[in-house]
Amino acid sequence: MLKAWFTTPLWKRVLAALVLGILAGLALGEQANAIRWIGDLFIRAIKMLVVPLIFFSLVSGITAVGDIGRLGKVGGRALLLFMGTALISVSLGMGLATLAQPGEGLSIALPAGSAVPEAPDQSLIAMIVGLVPENPIMAMAQGSILPVIVFSVLFGMAILVSGEEGKPLAKAMNAGSVVMQNMTIFVMELTPLGVFALIAWVAGTFGFEALVPLSKLVGLNYLGCAIILGIVYPLILKGIARLPVRDFYRGIIDAQAVAFSTASSNAALPVTLRCVERNLGVSNSIASFTVALGATINMNGTAMYLGVIALFGAQAYGIELSWFSYVMIALTSTLGAIGAAGVPGSGLVMMSLVLSSIGVPLETIAFVAGINHLLDMARTMTNVTGDATVAVAVGRMAGEIDIEEYISADDV
Repeated sequence: MLKAWFTTPLWKRVLAALVLGILAGLALGEQANAIRWIGDLFIRAIKMLVVPLIFFSLVSGITAVGDIGRLGKVGGRALLLFMGTALISVSLGMGLATLAQPGEGLSIALPAGSAVPEAPDQSLIAMIVGLVPENPIMAMAQGSILPVIVFSVLFGMAILVSGEEGKPLAKAMNAGSVVMQNMTIFVMELTPLGVFALIAWVAGTFGFEALVPLSKLVGLNYLGCAIILGIVYPLILKGIARLPVRDFYRGIIDAQAVAFSTASSNAALPVTLRCVERNLGVSNSIASFTVALGATINMNGTAMYLGVIALFGAQAYGIELSWFSYVMIALTSTLGAIGAAGVPGSGLVMMSLVLSSIGVPLETIAFVAGINHLLDMARTMTNVTGDATVAVAVGRMAGEIDIEEYISADDV
């Protein structure tokens, strides 16, 4: 029995846990909260991996590139795809909300005791300055991912230009990356248990009836994510990478299941990196750099959602938006998605940045906060799939992808 469990592909075990968790949650109701601690333990175990995995993966990936000029080419392509897909996603969100009018005729009444997150008091300049950590060790301890990424990139570049003297350290960083990937494999075996507990809690706490008052908003969120997953990413895979789409989705399904159940891009990072390298055949240097970077700045599902919520709030409060307002929504949603932490619920804080930029009351946040986790699950899966899509596209352009391994993704 135990042998059969470990020989069954992880994605099959995770999907079985998803189905069983939903059934258990609906049967137990709010009593399912009693097993939530198992899911919390799983998330803590994965969060334990995030900072060291990002540090070692980015530094190892940069040193493996071998040349500063080539690094600029790889990084430039990745950033261009990240920004382009984010703008497409937020435009899609605004288009869907304009057509469906989810907030039209809705009278918002705040629930008793609801708290509205305050708008960020940081200016754009302060946000940019904050990207450079005063103390990189403190940034790692606090889990401040963007400053950690900046330090990791600079550290890797410094090793790269150090030539022969930097090679021993580069070798150590590569060893650290291998060790963290093996540690990830250990933690990933807990995935079915964690997914079962988390999904049971979601189904038991919210139930299907919780979606009725906001069914249009929920529907738009899932429709937008489906369009990104079913049209935008396949266009990149077929048009830029020139690779079959079915094999891609078979190879990334483990990461999608973890992202959907945990609603955390950071939590899904280890398994995403594993899928991109082992299932899709992307080289370690490209995968380590692109996926680790994308887990923080590539948030297409979040960008799309922020666009939907901005128009939802404006419609609910009867606020007329000018063309400049739409431009502001596009810009702040893209920047907000980039600045959003890869943890559950971070989109609520970024939402205040978008809403305040167009004068929509922040009470809109409290109205949607109750179902945010349900919406976050689909957005996170979309974000993570986007990281893998860009990694495959960049790997293909750089000629660093094993086509045979990619095609055989269904055998893993």
